[in-house]
Amino acid sequence: MILIYRTFLFSSVVIHIFGVEQDWPRWRGLWGDGTWDGPKLKKDLSVDGLKMRWKKQVSPGYSGVTVANGLAYLMDKPPITKGREVERVICIDVENGELVWEFSYPVIYEKLEYGKGPRASVTIENGYAYGLGAMGHAYCLKADTGKKVWFRNLVEEEDCPPPIWGFSSSPEPLNDVMLYHVGGRKGNVIALNPATGITLWQTGGDNRAGYAPPIRLTQGSSKVLLCWGPNKIMGLPVGGGQELWSIPYEVKYGVSIAKPILKDDIALVCGYWNGSRAIKIENSGTKASLLWSEEEKIRGLMSQPLCRDGTVYLLDRTYGLTAFELQTGKILWRDEHNLTASGRNPHASLVWLQNTGGQVLSLNAEGELVFLTLSPAGYLEHWREQIVGETWSHPAYSGNKVLVRDDRNIFCWELPVQKIDK
Repeated sequence: MILIYRTFLFSSVVIHIFGVEQDWPRWRGLWGDGTWDGPKLKKDLSVDGLKMRWKKQVSPGYSGVTVANGLAYLMDKPPITKGREVERVICIDVENGELVWEFSYPVIYEKLEYGKGPRASVTIENGYAYGLGAMGHAYCLKADTGKKVWFRNLVEEEDCPPPIWGFSSSPEPLNDVMLYHVGGRKGNVIALNPATGITLWQTGGDNRAGYAPPIRLTQGSSKVLLCWGPNKIMGLPVGGGQELWSIPYEVKYGVSIAKPILKDDIALVCGYWNGSRAIKIENSGTKASLLWSEEEKIRGLMSQPLCRDGTVYLLDRTYGLTAFELQTGKILWRDEHNLTASGRNPHASLVWLQNTGGQVLSLNAEGELVFLTLSPAGYLEHWREQIVGETWSHPAYSGNKVLVRDDRNIFCWELPVQKIDK
């Protein structure tokens, strides 16, 4: 098989015998919204199941995998050696699983909750790798060699109090800056110069970090960011300055985890103990009001919801995968824990397989890859396959492959792709 790569915006597009598919250069995919314009998959697996291409040993961590231009990236935390504690970035060749480079730096976790390793995925942008460690270390490396371009301790330099479970928000590219949601005293969101790491501007008045990146509002010519902090939902000006609006939403233990989603001028945040909020966005993002809230029946956790054609699909902490109307919050159905097992911290990643339709790939907490179709009418499962151990880390999809990791290994599996008719 011949692979041809072209740089496309901040990622790459892979051209192969099955068609044209996107890489996975940042958390939640090319556009950061859980959509992968991937190949058409077979709805029936062969008796042999999926084919494993390779596996490689890694150390523990929650960092998801990202992929660009034939290279895969993740963060982990090797065992403490001679009293030295480090976080590590590793780069692996997607074709053969060989280590291309690694970069490590000293860190002290002390009593960090769930302290086995870093959380944030590595963001690949214009040939560089950007990351954020659990204790607030930000860095830029050459994506092909791992050579350090710049490195900063944002906790010390920008007065950013670490959240209970460590910094988890992956760097977010926006125009000519890289955004870090680190809850600095001068602003929730810090915009760094991608080439130098110098702080260009800050915005947001929560003074504490949430666990997910901000999103850019797309209404009209909007230059507004939506940011969910532990105490409020904020509309923030691109370029810095005071928040344009905020809606109070103080969440228990600061668990503003799932990245907000934005559809049809409605922003949705889904919390754990405090339920979900739908925010109506108006006037190019400079005005917002609470559309509806649900404290008990719609409660997410870590799993990112999906939305298409006015219907939201969310892994509810109590009832399992739940479909409800974005406009009203009306519940349409629940899967009664079919996708993933119930428990204290249920989790499953959800990714649209194409830009239209209802086909979804999901990696659940048990390490099963599930191919299914979601619609307002219900849940239809096509197949599932065990491809990794128990994990909360987000997989990466690229070409005809899925890359997944747990606390011991990273795996590369081939997806069952339908060949294009000639």
